[in-house]
This record gives sequence, C-alpha cells and structure tokens, in this order.
Amino acid sequence: MPGRHRELQRTGLVVTAAALAIAVVTGGAWAGYHELSANGCTTIRKLRVAAATEIAPAVRAAAATWAATDGNCVAVTVTAADPAGMASAIGNRHGVNLDGLGGGKLSPDVDAWVPDSGTWLLRIASEAPGFLPSNLGSIAQSPIVLAAPEPSVAAPASTPDMKDLVKRIAGDKTLRAGIVDPAHDATGLTGLLALAGAAGTDAALKVGIMRALAANSSSIRGDMLQKFGTSVGLAPLSEADVITYNAGGPATRLAALYPKTASVALDYPFAIMPGVDPQVVGAATELRASLNSPAFLADLAKAGVRGPAGQAGAGFATPAGAPAVIPPPAATDPKAVAGAITQLLGSWTAITQPGRMLAVFDVSESMKAKVPTAGGLTRAELTQRVARQGLALLDDRWSVGNWTFSTDMAGTRPWVENLPISPCATERARMLTAIDKIVPKTGGDTGLFDTALAAYQRVQQGWQAGVSNSVVIYTDGKNDNPGGLTSDELVAKMTKVRDPKRPVRMIIIGMGTATDRNELEAIVTAAGSGGVYIATDPAKIGEIFLEAIASRKGA
Repeated sequence: MPGRHRELQRTGLVVTAAALAIAVVTGGAWAGYHELSANGCTTIRKLRVAAATEIAPAVRAAAATWAATDGNCVAVTVTAADPAGMASAIGNRHGVNLDGLGGGKLSPDVDAWVPDSGTWLLRIASEAPGFLPSNLGSIAQSPIVLAAPEPSVAAPASTPDMKDLVKRIAGDKTLRAGIVDPAHDATGLTGLLALAGAAGTDAALKVGIMRALAANSSSIRGDMLQKFGTSVGLAPLSEADVITYNAGGPATRLAALYPKTASVALDYPFAIMPGVDPQVVGAATELRASLNSPAFLADLAKAGVRGPAGQAGAGFATPAGAPAVIPPPAATDPKAVAGAITQLLGSWTAITQPGRMLAVFDVSESMKAKVPTAGGLTRAELTQRVARQGLALLDDRWSVGNWTFSTDMAGTRPWVENLPISPCATERARMLTAIDKIVPKTGGDTGLFDTALAAYQRVQQGWQAGVSNSVVIYTDGKNDNPGGLTSDELVAKMTKVRDPKRPVRMIIIGMGTATDRNELEAIVTAAGSGGVYIATDPAKIGEIFLEAIASRKGA
C-alpha cells in the first residue's frame, strides 16, 4: 500500500517544543512529582518510554541528566521491556497477533518505544495499516556478526565471502549452523535477512539455508548461547551478545566474525506511538535529541552496544579484530524490507511449523489466460509452478490435500478431490502428480461458494490439535455457479458449522482484477479465521502465498 511505511523511515523529524523539565522515574513510581509541584508546575505531563532491556539503563541515565539541566514540567518513566513481548502487546492493541510471542504482563500503554530493531515496527505495520508510529531514528547500534567458539576460528574477525558461506551452511552439516527463531527474535530475523540476501535468487539455496538453520534453532538467545561448543558451531548474533557473553567468563569464549559483503544491525529506533498527545510528542522529541552525549555512549558501551553511527563509547569492550567504527547499514525502502521480511517468515513458518492444509485450485476456463509478466505462462501453469515451490518448502511434518474446482466437475458438484489430505513424509510423489491436474476446464465457470464450504468442512472433520489446520483457495474470479449456494447461504452455513474449539484458517489468494474482495472477505469472516490476499498481477502469487502463510492476522 503506497505510503503505508512513510513514517517508518529515518526522517530526521523535529518537533518544536517549549523547554521541558523531566523527572526520571525508576521502579515504576513517578518519582519527582512532588519536586515538580513544589517548583510551581500546575500541570505535569507524563512521558512513558519502553526501551529494549540492554539499553534501558543508558536511556534512563540520559533522561536523568536531561531532568537536571532543563526546567519545565514533564515526568518521564523509562521501563526495560523485552522487544518481543512489547511487540506482541502493541500488535494486539492494533489487531495483530504476532504468533507465539506472548505479551506476558507488558502494557502497550507507552508514548515512545525503543525496540532493539525497526523490524518489529515493520512487522506490526505490515498487518495493521493504522499503526503509523513516528520513527525519530536510531539511538544505538549493534551489528549482526557470525558468532563461533574461539578455538574453531583461525583468524579473529575474518569470515569467508557471504555467498560461499551460505553454500556451506546449506550443504555442510559439520558446520552446525544455528539461529535464534527469526519469528521471535530480531537477531535471528536480521541474520536470516543477510543470509537469504547472499543467496540471491537461488530459491533452492534459500530453502537449504533455512532447513540447516532450523535444525539447530532456539527460541531465545540465552538458549542459543548455551548450545555453542555442543550442538552449534556458528550462529548470527549481535555484537553485544558476544561481548556480554564473554564478559561472563565462559569456559569457551566466542569470536565475532564480521561479514565482508553484508551489513545488518540492530538499530534501536526511537519511535513515538500513534495517537500520543502533541505536547507529549514534543517531550519525547526533546528526550530523543538528548540521546547523543559522550556519557550516553559510555553507558551504551557498558552493555556492549555502539552509538547510532557505529562508534564505540568509552569503555567499549571491542572484540578481537573488530573495526573501530562500523557504519550503519545503507538506508533501504521500508516497504521493500517489510516485503522481504514477510516472505522470509512465510518460508520459515512453512519449513519449521507442522500443519494440515487443503489446497484448492480454480480450474475455470479463465485460468487459461496468459500472464505477460510471467513469460507468457497461463494462470494455471503459473499456479502449478507456485504449488510445486510451496510443496518444496513444507517439511515432512505437514499433511496436504489437493482439490480442483470449476462447475460441474463431478455431476453438478463443482469440485473434485485429486488427493485427500495426506502426509508429506510418504506422499510427495502423489502430491506432485495431483498438481499436474490443475488444468482449466473448457467452458467451466467458478463454483467458489459450494467449494469453499465443502473444503472447510473437510478440514474441520479431520482437525488435529497442535498444528495449523487450513484451507488455501486459489481463484481468479467471482462465484458463478447457477443453482449453487448464494453468498448469504454460504455465510449462514459456514457460521453454523464453525467450532471455536476446532479453528480452521481460511486463506483465499485471488489472482488478477476479476475477483471480488468483499465476496472473499465474507467467506473468511464466516470461517472465523484467515485472510484474503489479492495479487492483481498473477505473477506475484508466489510472494502472496508466503505472505499468507506468515501472516497471523485473523488467526
């Protein structure tokens, strides 16, 4: 959506505000309130800031200095907040379920948030159009490095070319590469972005990288750090992780390897949340402007974190062979980054999480139409290609079925079953054969409503706990099935059979411009879970499939 991520860029936004005095709060109490009142403040504005745990002490100390030097009436509290938990809480506030993060007891009621990475902001905004924070730029940085036990590293800070490295990760199990779950952790996500970027357009290599990393993945960084020397020999982590780990005096220290041809980092953006009172926005902007002093850099250094320009503050424990200054990554288009994140997480979900899926393919005559942007392939041929690519992502814990639909496919029934929902572990050959049956029917129309209800009920009948149970429908047109269900009849029947204890996600991927979003949204709403994804250019349906798999909107 054009402009959606406009305010997520490093805009250098400056908001003019009157001189402000800050009373810094610790321990959750509004310390300083009485002092401000005694100084003649009749109105005290409260500024609430949540900061990533490792840099919260530095932000809090800088706010204390600010309070001592400025002279008006604002009280600020700085709370240390785990980025994943905060992302979950803020996402839930905006109708987004970032799957598996868990909000714990964190409150989304903050005026400014400093997560460890801007990827959290992009992930929420990509699914919640109303989430438009004002990003005032990075206040700190910790580059992503490749961490490895020191005894295994021949030369500190050296690393092979990234293209060579990703081939080794995918093909050499002795390397024992691992990663922190990119769906739950920014170091894992930014590290995966760098590795996948090095693979370029080689889809098979990307899948190989993710399969290798998934074999040694951890849900949290602490667990990954404990695996070094036993089950893990290499993993992308932040430089600060390596510094902090080594400071604890482990039996085997970690080396930080700095990639030669890629640069990604935790960027610690200072973001003002949507809907904040303008006067509080002014206070937050003034506080942000104060986070640039040598004292602030020195406090960041205590946590192993660099300044926003990649510079090290006094006392920084520079890893062996590390550059003195590491320039921040080049600015990129937030919309492009958000798209890359969505596709990567879609692939990761398909590779690492088990599921049951009934794939339902439109074979109406309109699927014979050629797609100029796909080299002249027909819509059906393009769908076959995407189906094969999607199947290659799914590991053996998945079960998949295949239906095709049009009109009068079996008597008056608009759909046929080419393969019942079957385990990938034993039925991949049959699945590939079933994909070959995605062939348009001459004269066939679109019996969408009857097919959607039947597919929903079929998945519901075999529903399994502990996995994602879903229907994925590919279609290029509106329902057109004389004598079949109307939209109202479908909604009524699906709503009646829906069982909250056995949820089934209904994902509908529309191709071209002939689909009716309202018609498709009505089906998803009746199903109770899922989403509608439209590729106006059918050549993009592969990307749309990954977006649909990654998204937890409506889940």
